[in-house]
Amino acid sequence: MAFLEATSLSKTYRDAEVPVTVFSGLHLEVARGEMLAIVGPSGIGKSTLLHLIGGLDRPDSGRVRVDDREVTTMSNDELARFRNRNVGFVFQFHHLLPEFTAMENVAMPGWIGRRPKQEALDRAEQLLDELGLRERSGHFPNQLSGGEQQRVAIARALSADPLLFLADEPTGNLDEATSEKVFDLMRRCHNKRGLTSVIVTHNPELAARCDRVFMMKQQLN
Repeated sequence: MAFLEATSLSKTYRDAEVPVTVFSGLHLEVARGEMLAIVGPSGIGKSTLLHLIGGLDRPDSGRVRVDDREVTTMSNDELARFRNRNVGFVFQFHHLLPEFTAMENVAMPGWIGRRPKQEALDRAEQLLDELGLRERSGHFPNQLSGGEQQRVAIARALSADPLLFLADEPTGNLDEATSEKVFDLMRRCHNKRGLTSVIVTHNPELAARCDRVFMMKQQLN
């Protein structure tokens, strides 16, 4: 049985005057421990799919299962707890809280999940050390380079030892050399922790270094 399974997913955005169907009847399976790249043209729904998988949004129809948990049937409160404890997100834009240090940003999911304050800080310190940011742990986001900010975001995503690691264009704002370093770091973290990872990327070279590539194509009406 697949670790992650999305079955017959459909999503339409109705905010505009004309409803926009992103995709319908989409099916995806990801094996436990697999690193999957999702690729496809802009606007095809890659980020939308990632949001549905991670419980940030709900499909109009279909179901998402992670391990033995039916994500699509969870209440809003259950979804919030599931995301906090089981899913690590990394986005193209780092979304670090500017008024908090690197260490505090990494500790934040633990605090939100009501982990003791010092325990969350100790975990954050360990992760920042592992990701080569020990000397930057007391710096604020605007004092860090783009690559350093993304490494902080990766540490934050790993802070709860998630079952599922989701990354949406994690190297999209980085230069080529920094992109390589950030991807190498994600790959090492994936292998070391036995993560199941799904990564949206426009970079074909990075996609090719994942275990498998899932290509999203325009659906014909």
